[in-house]
Parts: sequence; C-alpha cells; structure tokens
Amino acid sequence: MTIRSLLTGLMLMAFLPAAVSAPPATRTEYKIVTASKTGTYIQIGRDLAKWVADPAGIDLEVLESKGSAENVHRMRFEPGVKLALVQSDVYQAFLDEAKAGSADAGNIIRPLRLILPLYDEEIYFVARADSPLNNIHEIRDKKLGVGPLGSGTALSARTLYQLMFGEPIPAANAQYLSNEEALARLTVDKSIDVAIIVAGQPAKLFTDMKPEARNFIKILKLDEKAPETARVTKTYFPATIRATSYANWLTADIPTLTIKAYLVTYDYGLQSTVGNLSRFAESLCTNFDKLQANGHPKWKQVRLELPALGQGWRYYPPMEKRLRACIAGQMAVSRTGAFAKPQSQQAPQPQRPCTEQELVLGICNR
Repeated sequence: MTIRSLLTGLMLMAFLPAAVSAPPATRTEYKIVTASKTGTYIQIGRDLAKWVADPAGIDLEVLESKGSAENVHRMRFEPGVKLALVQSDVYQAFLDEAKAGSADAGNIIRPLRLILPLYDEEIYFVARADSPLNNIHEIRDKKLGVGPLGSGTALSARTLYQLMFGEPIPAANAQYLSNEEALARLTVDKSIDVAIIVAGQPAKLFTDMKPEARNFIKILKLDEKAPETARVTKTYFPATIRATSYANWLTADIPTLTIKAYLVTYDYGLQSTVGNLSRFAESLCTNFDKLQANGHPKWKQVRLELPALGQGWRYYPPMEKRLRACIAGQMAVSRTGAFAKPQSQQAPQPQRPCTEQELVLGICNR
C-alpha cells in the first residue's frame, strides 16, 4: 500500500459520516409537492424520486399542485407530504406576514425548514405577437393572468407589480389562472394582455410549442435602463431566457427576471422520520453527480452547498448535519485525488377583512 492510498483511506474515515445506515428492508412511502404537470418543479421532483429517494429506500410520490403557496400549506398539514419545492419570495412572504402579526402565517411557516437552495426560476411575461407591448415595465394597468390563487406565480406577479409601480395590481386587472388557461385567454378570447408564468428553463409548457407559436405569442423583455427595473431587481435578479431552450420558436435570447427555488421540509422530531430524511440527505450528496448528469438541465445550476440564510430562514438540523459532513468529506478526499467534487455552474444571479396578499397566500381567515 502506498502512502498516498493510505492517506486517502484515512481522509475518507475522518471526513465521511461514520454511520450511514442502510436503507430499511421495508421501504418508506413519502410525498413531495411540486407544481403543474407542464412546469419544471414536477420534473425536479421526479428526479429526486429516482436518483435520491429510491437509493435511500424511500418511495417518493411526486404530486402536482398549484405551486409554491399551496405547497407551503400542504407541507405543513397534508399527511405523508415530507418534502416541498417553494419559491424564495413565497417563503419570505409568509415570514413577513408572520412578523406583521398574522398568527396563521406564523403557525404555517415557523415549523418549516430548508434542505437546500436549488436554482433560479425564470419569469416569463407572455404577450400576443401583435401586442404593442415589448418590455416588462409596460404592463402597468394591463389585464394580467397571474397564476392560480395559492400559487407562487400569483405571489411573484403581485410582488413584482408592487415593486415596479408602487401600487398593487388593480383587482379588476388580475385573473388567477393556470398557465394553460392564461395562454388560452391571451390568444383565443384575448381577455388578458399578458400572462405571467414562473418556470425554470427549459419548461415543458414552452418546449412543446411548435414554430407557429411565434405567430401568436412573444415574451416581453427586461429593460435594464428602466427605473421600474431598478426598483424590482432588489428582490429579483436579471437573467436570460435562452433561444436554445426553446429552439422551435424563439430566435433570440430574451432578458428577464428570476427567483430562487428551495427544497423544503418540516422540523420533524420522530426518530424514524429523522432517520429516513437523514438517509435522503446522504443520498442527495452522494448521488448529486447523477442528478446533474441525468436529471433536468436545471440541476447543472445547483451548487451542493449550504449558504448562510436570512433572518427567519433555518435549515433542518439532521439533514444539514448529514449534508455538511458529506460535502466536507468529498472536498477533503478530492484534495487527495481520490475522487473529484461534483461540478456545477453558478446560477445567474381577530377577524378582519382579508388583504389581497392573504388571499393569494391562502391564509384568509383560517
């Protein structure tokens, strides 16, 4: 045995978790809530089920939903749901409502915990091809499809509008529609002017479109020189919808905005659940290269790391401990030449009348 191989073995023993339990003989059944069947979340959920949960002895059922706000509720209250995908602005909105005195928001969000930051989701402002609108900041006072009530899209649309124009979307101008319904209202009966859709590229909703789509719809551009853009980019971030993501019908890259997606769980204390989720975390780390190689292209933008969090945001300690130990072990061993750290790319950066924000979050008079 060479000195190098001996050192490698010692590094493995020192940094990798000492007791990684094997999957149980009887498999565990858990659920993850995602979003619509044409979105990116559901594909991310399927990747986690195949490449992470299955090796950990967990049969992970991937459930459709209206989106992030509904996912927060279901993560908190629906039996069997142990994981959820949630937009960062939705998570923050619940924290803000709780801080402002909403007992319902606090009851829902305070026991939830983060597992891992994922990727940035692009925001699409879709207009008719013959619309006079060309830029995102031109949507003021227009009829908007803003996603279903309870969806992250609805929250993002409302937040973006408030930031850009200093006022909420007029109630008469907001229609709470699914992505498919919004595109139909936009192009068929023309009852809305813009459909706002949040989805990581490439999103199935758009990849399935044929070249003729460019005759009916276009995506509005982010004008970085507009004052409205300066106000919104303190919360959201500039990004690019690449023509290569939708080669069938896009002919040029389009500047837009993004928001971060997170993998979320609950602050479980039951020993069996802690053990199952700890194995899930270990599998997430050890199979991360398989996610990036075989999963949705968005996995290539995910970094296997746990950055510092803002006030009110907390990781789930058992999974955080397992992930940090595994990540440290991989980094330490990679320095000896035993194996390389998985590569990733930096992602582009008392009873009272309910407020419209509470209606969107689904916490009206719970």
